Amino acid sequence: MKKKWIAVLLCFSMAASLAVGCGKKEEEPQANNTESNESGETAAEPEENAEEPKEEETGESLEEKKTFTVGFDAEFPPYGYKDENGEYVGFDLSLAEEVCKRQGWELVKQPIDWNSKDMELSSGAIDCIWNGFTMNGREDAYTFTDPYVDNSQVFVVAADSGIASWEDLAGKEVLVQADSSALHALNTSAEDTDDAELVAQMQSLKESFGNLTEIPDYNSAFNNLEAGAADAIAMDIGVARYQISQRGDDKYVILDQEIAAEQYGVGFLKGNTELRDVVQETLYEMVEDGTFAAIAKDADGRWDVSESVCLGK
Repeated sequence: MKKKWIAVLLCFSMAASLAVGCGKKEEEPQANNTESNESGETAAEPEENAEEPKEEETGESLEEKKTFTVGFDAEFPPYGYKDENGEYVGFDLSLAEEVCKRQGWELVKQPIDWNSKDMELSSGAIDCIWNGFTMNGREDAYTFTDPYVDNSQVFVVAADSGIASWEDLAGKEVLVQADSSALHALNTSAEDTDDAELVAQMQSLKESFGNLTEIPDYNSAFNNLEAGAADAIAMDIGVARYQISQRGDDKYVILDQEIAAEQYGVGFLKGNTELRDVVQETLYEMVEDGTFAAIAKDADGRWDVSESVCLGK
């Protein structure tokens, strides 16, 4: 009799274990679906779901929106940086502040690791990437506003370096920010363009360098250039002009020949046209009433990008 009761108890114990196991398996797909909806990398949901605006993914409607979180590189002046008072400022951040003011949103300035910008955007940690963000070559990866700044990639060298052209960079130590537009331009391949001559030109240029080293930010790059640890920096011309103005106009020069021409836009999660449209329409309103131009030429003299802005022109 005891053996029978033991057998019965064992049966109940096995049944309970199976029930618990089944319960866990029912919960796991739900967690996986949530993660996949943010990344858009699962076959469980239709691919177009990954392109829906973040407000729809989180259940927050645009009318209910209270905050607007901008992801930016905090060491990319004059577009976004930390000033001497420890405040995050910059041309792009001032534009975002004015957009938020007009929409009744609270601006959240979120410094990010530039290499992690896609993860920050897809996870919903930020609403957009707004920080001298190059559109060219990324049009299919994000939903962009219309371009608002014309930009180019250039080389900066010390004024007394004797470097005056690309040919003079042969054997030199060249720095570039990781995952930057300058790096992408130097790495131009046949997959990026049908211009075989451009591909060959960039490959030949890059191969002529002694070394091409990726660095985290341009402040570090200029410090290395000043110390003689590097010979040139490949970078955005707007950032180059700002850095040179802050460090001494007579210390550095920008080589005449451009690496590439490009434009900046505000980048949103692919498919988030609703939020993009609101921001874009507000920017055009700012152009019409002169606010955009006033921000481009900062009244406090912190920056002047008026020559580069192109929205509405």
